[in-house]
Amino acid sequence: MRNIEIYTTSSCPYCVRAKALLDRKGVSYSEYKVDHDEEKRAEMIRRSGGRRTVPQIFVDDRPLGGCDDIHALDRQGKLDPLLHD
Repeated sequence: MRNIEIYTTSSCPYCVRAKALLDRKGVSYSEYKVDHDEEKRAEMIRRSGGRRTVPQIFVDDRPLGGCDDIHALDRQGKLDPLLHD
């Protein structure tokens, strides 16, 4: 099973869209809210190569980017192989 992680904030519509796509794909994920957690936000920025926007999605420690990125991967047929063993 893949380790899927998503960094979000409470008021982010892109976070909602990204989680909805992951939910439709039937995968479970760990969500880290970075609204008031500076340590988690710093971790997200470090892991993503400097990206500061949310959401940031990782699969098995591989950064996939944000909402638009995973929707683009899905349109290209490349998201499912990344999410499923």
